[in-house]
Amino acid sequence: MNRSASPVHGAVDKATDNDAFQYAARAGFAASGVLHLLLAYIILRLALGTGGNADQSGALAALASQPGGAVMLWIAAIGLFALGLWHLAEAVVGSKPSERSGNDDSPAWKRAKSVGLAIANIAIAFSAMRFAMGAGQSSGQQNSGVSAQLMQSGWGKAVLIVIGLGVLGVGGYHVYKGVSQKFFKDLRVSGGTGITVIGVAGYVAKGLALAGAGILVAFATWEADPAKASGLDAAVKTLGQAPFGKFLLILAALGIAAFGLYSFARSRYGRL
Repeated sequence: MNRSASPVHGAVDKATDNDAFQYAARAGFAASGVLHLLLAYIILRLALGTGGNADQSGALAALASQPGGAVMLWIAAIGLFALGLWHLAEAVVGSKPSERSGNDDSPAWKRAKSVGLAIANIAIAFSAMRFAMGAGQSSGQQNSGVSAQLMQSGWGKAVLIVIGLGVLGVGGYHVYKGVSQKFFKDLRVSGGTGITVIGVAGYVAKGLALAGAGILVAFATWEADPAKASGLDAAVKTLGQAPFGKFLLILAALGIAAFGLYSFARSRYGRL
């Protein structure tokens, strides 16, 4: 179908041709980079024996505690919201809206992935706004509460298991994308030692963390233990309890930091 024949596609084309929108979306990648670096810092602190929530809410809380944190959170929220809208544009017209022309022939699974990324970024944007207004909450505690409610019924347990398997699948895809270096398809550069290292390490580390979170959700549902179904925070803290847990947490922190640096590279060199 020709994009110009669709009013929706025409509206999306006009929006994605806007320089301000593109800059805002790139700012979203930069904001994601900051949050991943803060998350890596929290994981490193856990390795050294101090507390913290090893998830996006923990990173947002850490940012909020800094001088000018509220302003930075609002800027991050705007960028992440714009990035979410950009992924919605990908779902409508296909990947890389500003570079596409002709037929919108992206496969359905890529459009579904774009919708998922849009939801994730917009959700983090709203969380950033709540923290900027002083009303932020730990996502781990919220997840545990929702999980406890769902575990009270058979259909709820089924939903949790599907969610766990879905997160496991997303984690596996991240590992594949890192090992195969498919992330270069998202960039306007085709190589470079530095980008290769942070891309591979970042995607593999984040993928393993997500896969661990998904497995924990499934096992927590089986054991009816909502505390273990609290997402990334539970996965990281479970990793810390394993043999050589401190060493594994340090590796995880380095990997998540690498993903943060890759996000900055994508902000600069990403194809939109």
